[in-house]
Amino acid sequence: MITWCVKLVKIIFIFAVLIKYFILLCGSLYCIYTWIQITALLKTLFIIRHAKSDQSFFGNDFERPLNERGQTDAPVMAKRLLDKNIKIDALVSSPAVRAKKTAMLFAENLNLPAEDIIFISALYQAPAGVFYEEIAGLPDIFESVAVFSFYPGITYFVNNLETGIEVNNMPTCAIFAVSANITHWSGFAKAVKSFLFYDYPKK
Repeated sequence: MITWCVKLVKIIFIFAVLIKYFILLCGSLYCIYTWIQITALLKTLFIIRHAKSDQSFFGNDFERPLNERGQTDAPVMAKRLLDKNIKIDALVSSPAVRAKKTAMLFAENLNLPAEDIIFISALYQAPAGVFYEEIAGLPDIFESVAVFSFYPGITYFVNNLETGIEVNNMPTCAIFAVSANITHWSGFAKAVKSFLFYDYPKK
């Protein structure tokens, strides 16, 4: 009888220990789940004007290339992002040559595949409203995205974000970064944006 009671006590003890660890495991899983949810509630957008273009080019504006300074500035600005330990999930650009080349130079220096750059024709000389439309259609799997486009639309767009930061003129290869507490890019336009930083080559 005593032996049976001892065995029963041991079984109860083991069962209690298992319950304790099960509760701890559930607590840990909940913390992980909460962290994932909080992390997922943040989208970051880097708005980047194309690098300096060749003003001596007299062909079609769409085909205007970067000049020597532009080809130097783009890698420098990409490396500044690396210095800030910034990870970008996707690069989105107008297919116009000067924006495309800027995006490709960023991809090269951020160790991102150039073939993964998303080209959107509507971003060529786009007004502010088009930026919102195209951003709304971005895949939600991307948490941080860099968008390459043109003056003057890009300046109007950053000033329309209502971050409290006014930019008179986005210089070539300038980067304006904001974040929004959203899970879907479709909610970016109406979301409150938080200003992160504003940087440009001559800063």
